[in-house]
Parts: sequence; structure tokens; C-alpha cells
Amino acid sequence: MKRLVIPPRLFQAAELFIQVLIVYSIFTFVLETMPELSRFARFFEVSEAVVVAIFTVEYAIRWATAEKKWTYPFRPMSLVDLAAILPFFLALQVDLRAVRAFRLVRVLRILKLARYNQALQHLADAFALVRREFAVFAFLAGITLLLSATGIYYAEHDSQPDKFGSILACLWWSIVTLTTVGYGDVFPVTPFGKVFASLVMVVGIGVVAIPTGLMSSALTELARNKRDRRVACSPLWVSMLSLIP
Repeated sequence: MKRLVIPPRLFQAAELFIQVLIVYSIFTFVLETMPELSRFARFFEVSEAVVVAIFTVEYAIRWATAEKKWTYPFRPMSLVDLAAILPFFLALQVDLRAVRAFRLVRVLRILKLARYNQALQHLADAFALVRREFAVFAFLAGITLLLSATGIYYAEHDSQPDKFGSILACLWWSIVTLTTVGYGDVFPVTPFGKVFASLVMVVGIGVVAIPTGLMSSALTELARNKRDRRVACSPLWVSMLSLIP
């Protein structure tokens, strides 16, 4: 059986259309939650039905043209595609208010952009490249959060028992301080607490900088490898020119 060949321009146009439709569906989902736009409820319902219909056709076409049809529904992106349309059909079949919670899964549609966006794919590859380093960093960050919460508890509990009542309650202060957000609703007042908080803020700069540096180095390495492969596949004279600073 001869396989259907889609013209490149038509394929690119279809990808662009799906991208625009994903952004549109997320945009209408956000507008639908605004009380002042409740008079457009009918429009949102029809719009949702049309969007889901197109996504369903796309899902069916991808499944029908997949090489391994039995494993296609269990692929990560296939599960995202299914999660983007399943809540709509569940809401039609079951008349329960609890089913409306499934509509929150519509936010997952934004993950469908990863299928069409090469930059997001590069980001995912970079994360996979440094996933072990991220795991170690997450472990150390968790220990740092616990130590900072414990330290501020013993420094401020006697002076502010309502705000630093327990180590668990102090975790809120630890998170907003280590991430350098600093909401200002909970802050130390004792001298030792202020000194300890200053040290935590300095550590927080590293907490933000380390994952940024890991991702930057991974993206740089991926870009270098891609450039080396492109140079290797190019004619000799092109390869020589690309090595000139």
C-alpha cells in the first residue's frame, strides 16, 4: 500500500494552524473564567466544541498514520493530546458537577506546543542532559530549605510565635527568601534573625543561579554539537570557512 505523502508547505501550514488554535483555546479558556464575560457563555461553548473537534481529528489522524499503532496512545505527547480533549467528552456524557474539575486539564493544551516548537524541544533535550545534576541540586535545595526554616524558627520563635510558630510554618519564609522573592509579610526582628536571614538571602542567589547555569551550559553544548554535525555534513570548503573566527 502506497503511503500518503503530504506536501511540505501543506504540512507546515497545518502545524502553524494547530499552534494558533492551541494559543486561541488557552486564551478563550482564560477569558471564560471572567464573570464580566458571562454573557458570551454560548460563544465559549461553541468555540470549545469546534476546538475539541479539530483536536480530535488531529489525534485520530496521528494515530491512524502512526507506525506503531498499539503503542501510540501511551506515548507522552499522545497522552497530552488525549488529556486536551478528554474532559470535553466526559462533561457531555456525565452530568455531575465534579466532572467540571476535569476542564482544568484543558490547561495542558499549552504542552501541545512542544510538539511543534523546536526551541521547546531543545529545552527538553537540555534538561535531559543535566537531569542528574538537577536531581542533586533539588536534593541540596531541599536540605537548604529545611536548615533555613529550622534556623529562623529558633531565632524568631520566642519573639514572633504567631508568625514563626513551627518549623513547618517557617518553610514559607524559607521559600520566599531563598528564591529572593521576599513578600515582606513575615520577616525577622531579632538581631540574630536578621543576620541569619542575610546569610539565607546570599545563599538564595546561588539557588537561583545554579539551575540557570546548568541549563545555559547544556543549551550551549547542544548548540555546539549541532553546529559540529552541520559542519561535518557540509562540503569541505564550507567547513573550512565555518572554522574562521
